[in-house]
Amino acid sequence: MSKKLVMLSVTVFLFGCLAWAGEGSWTGVVSDNHCGTNHATASDAATACVNKCVQGGAKYVLVSEGKVYQVDAQDKFKGHAGHQVKVTGKMEGDKITVASVEM
Repeated sequence: MSKKLVMLSVTVFLFGCLAWAGEGSWTGVVSDNHCGTNHATASDAATACVNKCVQGGAKYVLVSEGKVYQVDAQDKFKGHAGHQVKVTGKMEGDKITVASVEM
């Protein structure tokens, strides 16, 4: 009986962890890894600066609630520089594996 209870507890715990690690969504402003939180609000100036930095080799990042998150799928952020967006994906540490980006 106790083995069954332990196995049930472990199973519930594992499925709970998997559900917690599922997809989520975050809103924020698309910036670059050089400027970071300097572009915490969307503006034309932010768009111009982020585009210039990315053309110079910087990577897109998401600034949300004062935190800077690294993002993969850099091509999904083209056209969103300096804009407020909603990013859907999976968070791992300070990196988001991006499933979608929308205005």
